[in-house]
Amino acid sequence: MKDNASHTDLFSPVNMGAIELANRIVMAPVTRSRYSEEGIPDDMHALYYAQRASAGLIVAEASNISPQGRGYAATPGIWSDAQVAGWKKVTDAVHAAGGKIVSQLWHVGRFSNVALQPDGASPVAPSAIQAEGNTYTAEGFVPVSMPRALETSEIPGIIEQYRIAARNAKRAGFDGVEVHSANSYLLDQFLRDSTNHRTDAYGGSIEKRARLTLEVTAAIVEIWGSDRVGIRLSPVTPDAGNTPPDSNVMAMYGYLIRELNHFNLAYLHFVEGATATSREVPEGIDLDALSAQFNGQFIGNNNYDLAMAEQRRAAGKIDAVAFGRLFISNPDLVHRLQSGIELVIAPHESYYGGGAKGYTDWPTAAG
Repeated sequence: MKDNASHTDLFSPVNMGAIELANRIVMAPVTRSRYSEEGIPDDMHALYYAQRASAGLIVAEASNISPQGRGYAATPGIWSDAQVAGWKKVTDAVHAAGGKIVSQLWHVGRFSNVALQPDGASPVAPSAIQAEGNTYTAEGFVPVSMPRALETSEIPGIIEQYRIAARNAKRAGFDGVEVHSANSYLLDQFLRDSTNHRTDAYGGSIEKRARLTLEVTAAIVEIWGSDRVGIRLSPVTPDAGNTPPDSNVMAMYGYLIRELNHFNLAYLHFVEGATATSREVPEGIDLDALSAQFNGQFIGNNNYDLAMAEQRRAAGKIDAVAFGRLFISNPDLVHRLQSGIELVIAPHESYYGGGAKGYTDWPTAAG
């Protein structure tokens, strides 16, 4: 074993706005699909997150902000009192273990199926453009359904869903919230001209396509204060329906980041490349040039190992690093990285669904 602490400040404390982190290692939001149909966290979920509380910050797996925002079975919500009470068990357990945890607020938009929607309604989206791919329901994997375009008059209601979810996250005892404007879900669908063909105040120009993300962020900041709100962006990720990138990534996300600077957010959480697959980006796109425009703390994410994190931290490219899949099977990941202990790689079949097996039964290096 070797001690890496002397070579990097990744294991030193840092503040993300008002959130004090014990180190710069972040647990990324990792959907595990181990919830009841009602999406209520329970004691098993509290144990899972408490086991990983040595992370400087845990970004809890994405939580549906409303029944309409749901796109996968067995995922958690944060719209009901029962869900809030369940998440309170989680946050209490994490805090008792010395950790910090934020809620990631999620509306999937078009990537859903009528079986997952209230009263079998069509999923909603910026425009009536169907995604590719399958989603998971109680009956198994099924194709995503054709969405309908949101009416302009409905958009204040979408913002209100985020506002209520943010208020619920505070009631649940989270240390802050992360706006999920990534991975081709609803807010990202509004950003991209490949999925947003609107002609109203929320479509067309870059400024109009960025409007919903900025209005949602403003509503959440009203509840939490800017220093406990972060945001996640993924400019080139094709996830959630093989969504093409915007036709001008640098201009679109550059504008958005500069506008987000007005909020003085706690952090920007950035997927560098395609989520969970590749760090490659299309020609003409420079993600470091985009992230450098953000004035606050920056969390790098996507296929990092320790060496890459150390190198990019030393170069001033990141302020913290997020790991996702490695936290699945290494609840003590921070200790393992710092001490040079071999990491355990979880098999893919343990990622989604099931119970405690492959979830809370991973041993620490200490046994």
